[in-house]
This record gives sequence, C-alpha cells and structure tokens, in this order.
Amino acid sequence: QVQLVESGGGLVQAGGSLRLSCAASGRAFSSYTMGWFRQAPGKEREFVAAISRTGSSPYYADSVKGRFTLSRDNAKNTVYLQMNSLKPEDTAVYSCAAGRTYYSSTYPYDYDYWGQGTQVIVSS
Repeated sequence: QVQLVESGGGLVQAGGSLRLSCAASGRAFSSYTMGWFRQAPGKEREFVAAISRTGSSPYYADSVKGRFTLSRDNAKNTVYLQMNSLKPEDTAVYSCAAGRTYYSSTYPYDYDYWGQGTQVIVSS
C-alpha cells in the first residue's frame, strides 16, 4: 500500500511558476513509476507527465513540454513537478499517481495509487 500526498498548489499569475511535490509513504517507492494528471472543471482527467522508477527519461504531454519538469528523489520518497511559464489553461486539480508499470504510462488505469490532488489556479 502506498499513500500519496500532494502539496505546492496555489494561485499564480500567468507566466509564473509553481513547484508541486508528491510525498509517498509505504514501501518500495523506487519500484513505482510516478505520474501526474490534472483535471479542470467540466473536463476529463488529462495526463501531464510521468517518470520511470529510476528517474530516467521523464515523459510529458505536448501541452506542457518545455515548461514543466518532472523529477524524483527516491531517497526522500518524493516526486517534484516544476511548472514554469504557467498559462490560464493549466488551471486544474493536479494529482500524482503511482503504478507498477515498466514504462512512463500516460493511462490512468496503469496507476494503482492516487493522491487527493492539489489545486492550481493560473490567473490571466
């Protein structure tokens, strides 16, 4: 069992930055692929980024590529999503997820554990 707790969300102006964190408790954090998804009001959940167990080759949605950076610290059981050049369309609840996939999956069904989410609001 893995518990995930996100933090770092908030209100920011367009062009600003936020750093989201996802702290995991439980065993074998390093054995999980970690992903971030987001859901805006009235929209379906959307893949944002994922990172493999070793932290190599993070994978990003086209909408955030070049602006967001995903990293993990297995010693701290934490993943970080650095979000730069934020846009109003980035406004959503951001949730992290953990899964035992062997690759950086973009599909929610590949993830077994989910956090409660943290709200990000980008004002224009």
